[in-house]
Amino acid sequence: MATDFSSSVFSIEHDGPVATLWLDREEARNAMGPDFWRDLPVAMAALDADDEVRAIVIAAKGPHFSVGLDLKAMSGTLMGSGNSDAAPSSSATKNAALYRQIRSMQASVTSVADCTKPVIAAVHGYCIGGGVDLIAACDIRLSSFDAVYSVREAKVAIVADIGSLQRLPAIIGIGHVNELALTGKDITAERAAAIGLVNDAVGSPAEVLHRARAMAAEIAANSPLAVQGTKAVLAASASKTVEEGLEFVAMWNALYINSNDLLEAMTSFVEKRPGNYTGT
Repeated sequence: MATDFSSSVFSIEHDGPVATLWLDREEARNAMGPDFWRDLPVAMAALDADDEVRAIVIAAKGPHFSVGLDLKAMSGTLMGSGNSDAAPSSSATKNAALYRQIRSMQASVTSVADCTKPVIAAVHGYCIGGGVDLIAACDIRLSSFDAVYSVREAKVAIVADIGSLQRLPAIIGIGHVNELALTGKDITAERAAAIGLVNDAVGSPAEVLHRARAMAAEIAANSPLAVQGTKAVLAASASKTVEEGLEFVAMWNALYINSNDLLEAMTSFVEKRPGNYTGT
């Protein structure tokens, strides 16, 4: 089953239970313009609703993952100009419109984090600004050796506002976030792996895509109920005390542990074969 989705800047490829969401604006180095922000949550919702998809890889066509915000296409939004025929009557309404736009862009990237299915980023080439926002919302990040990472916003007079400053401290620690965000410096794939921004740096762009898809297939072979439950519990526990997290997972398992997948796990163990999980 092909996921029902169409976009000028994204495409979706299926390989069994693994779906690859391609950033597909190669000619613009996958810069993030209005179509990106509009279509990303639509794509994620479509993949989330597709019962045949169990794991998702986000990758990019062309030589770069993403150079971040399309400053040319988004300049009107950033400067609060927009359509002159519908110009705000005051600075207050103009500021309110910009606030709503930023919140909408934030929600677009948050759709990746909120997806119930695991999402793996396969990164190569430039991963700049909004590209880092995007991969920070993924569950696992893999990198090719040629990748370059930068929380670049300070260099273009913007405070990063799409999620990097909120998500990265839990991923790489506040000291590394301060260094990257305050300097706007570029770092190599090796440095990104050393500080935990990516899980691993491996070979060429083709190799990192292969590695990401293999990992997604490994995840997809497990019980969907257990995989999605694990993601939900980890997300909930991030904002809870240990005791609150334990209470949450106890409630989750009380609801979902008595499944056909658990019976299949026990049966396949006794029969010494891989489990064939249905997510029921």
